Formats: sequence, C-alpha cells, structure tokens
Amino acid sequence: MTIIDHAQSYEESTAVFLAAAALVTPENIDKTDHAGWSARQIVHHMADSESQSAARLRRILAEPGTQILGYDENAWSECTALGYRKFPIENSLALYKASRNSSLEVLKNLTEQDLSKFAIHSERGNFTLEDWLRVYSKHPLDHANQLRAAIAD
Repeated sequence: MTIIDHAQSYEESTAVFLAAAALVTPENIDKTDHAGWSARQIVHHMADSESQSAARLRRILAEPGTQILGYDENAWSECTALGYRKFPIENSLALYKASRNSSLEVLKNLTEQDLSKFAIHSERGNFTLEDWLRVYSKHPLDHANQLRAAIAD
C-alpha cells in the first residue's frame, strides 16, 4: 500500500465513524452494546484515542525510536472525572474531527520512506508508522460498528 492509499483509507474511516456518530440522539445516547459501552462512552473514547494517536504519529516522525505509552481504555471510561458517562459528546466529536484532520494533513505530507519510522510501544514493542496507519485506519471502523450496535433497537 502506498502512502496515498493509506491516507485515503484513513480519511474514509474518519467519515464512517462520523456517519455512525450522526445517528446518536438524546434517546439512544446511553444505550449500551453487548460489551456494555454506550454511544456516549464510545464517542468520548474515540476523542481520547485520536488525541493520543495524533501525538503518537508526531513522535514516530520527529523522534524515531522514542517510547510511546499504551493506556487502559476501560479505566479511562470508568474514571468519573473524565465524564464518559455524563458529558455531552459535542466537544469529544470536535476533538475527534480536529485530531483526525490534523493527522491527515501530516499523512498527506509523508514520503514512502517515512513508513519505516517507528517508536517503541509500551505494550506492542516496535510500532512503525505503517503499523500506526493500519491501527488508526481500522479503529474508527470497529467503533462505528460498536456504536451502531449500541444504539440499535
């Protein structure tokens, strides 16, 4: 896959998640999927995940070989201070969009040689830019499906 293909896939997955998020209403925002996450929690998770991913992308590019940290997404969703169960989703949607759009700008500026740059992920070990592209192109698709399942009647 070329960097152009990766960037297109990344951009398309952004749109898929946003289309699923557009289906969230006041009536279904707190319905949960089979795993127990509500649409509200999913949107907040995606905002946090994407802000983390934007920082990871930049670290991989600017500081190859540096360490990036994993995090416990369930702990974040249960942390009452982070408001995953009560905060409105508008700010999280704005953060998601801004993070994705900002990262897309970077992706469109890459060279094929950049794909081999990597960081050391605390849970995964070597994490190349190509790994980053695969993970963050798929992640919104997975959570769009989870969100649609959560709000389904």
